[in-house]
Amino acid sequence: MPGAVLPPAFLVPERSSALTKHTVAVLGTGKMGELVLSGLLRSGWPADRLLATARRPARGAELAEKYGVAVVGNAEAAERAGILAVGVKPQDAGTLLGEIGPRVTADRLVVSLCAGLPTTFFAARLPEGTPVVRVMTNTPALVGQAMSAISAGVHATAEHVALAEELFRPLGSTVVLPEYQQDAVTALSGSGPAYFYLLAEAMIDAGVLLGLPRQVAHALIVQTAAGSAAMLRDSGEHPVKLREAVTSPAGTTIAAIRELENHGVRAALLDALEAARDRAREIANQAI
Repeated sequence: MPGAVLPPAFLVPERSSALTKHTVAVLGTGKMGELVLSGLLRSGWPADRLLATARRPARGAELAEKYGVAVVGNAEAAERAGILAVGVKPQDAGTLLGEIGPRVTADRLVVSLCAGLPTTFFAARLPEGTPVVRVMTNTPALVGQAMSAISAGVHATAEHVALAEELFRPLGSTVVLPEYQQDAVTALSGSGPAYFYLLAEAMIDAGVLLGLPRQVAHALIVQTAAGSAAMLRDSGEHPVKLREAVTSPAGTTIAAIRELENHGVRAALLDALEAARDRAREIANQAI
């Protein structure tokens, strides 16, 4: 009934529309936490079903004013919400879990946004049987184009995973995969936007070098990137076929590709992603 106070405990919904019956708390509303918060609000999630926490009072006041949500302490959020999205930095997760652990019951759902941290890290610091789902999303959530990878911890059921999918669907696309693949996801799509921005920056600078005004070079590259991504997504073709369609014999494109290969761009990308994956593993080891 309208105005009724919902129990804080998490109840597995019979259908996905039951998701909005639960209060979601974003614990540590930094960049990633704010992405989740803003995405839920854009999708029509009621502001009175959202809670946020922040380390600094000024940050809390900013979130309350910007989004119209209640900003509370971590302990209160853990008591009031049935779904706890943990968005603190990995090195701060242990302290947070130590604070909220006594107030979390096993009927909550904990969603980890902490890059590199396995669900076992949370399970060891929360009551026995607490379901934990690990999610790696990325910054295109700001424009509803995120890629969110979802993995279940040992106590998370298919219903918990489905709930997490519904939670992150307003941010873009979702995929469910085994947790052992999450470090690779972190390297590929979690950090992936930065690689594309670096490439775009280099191409814009190249345009300036070739005599174009910077704003023209920017417009050319942004639209080319957007169009290429749409073709890759919508055509169903392998990237090789799409590249070959642009690469005429003895033409300008193959001359450019030869230089990219001569400079080891492909090998550099492979090495870069391996380095990102290894760093995710280091973060987990340091936290544990």
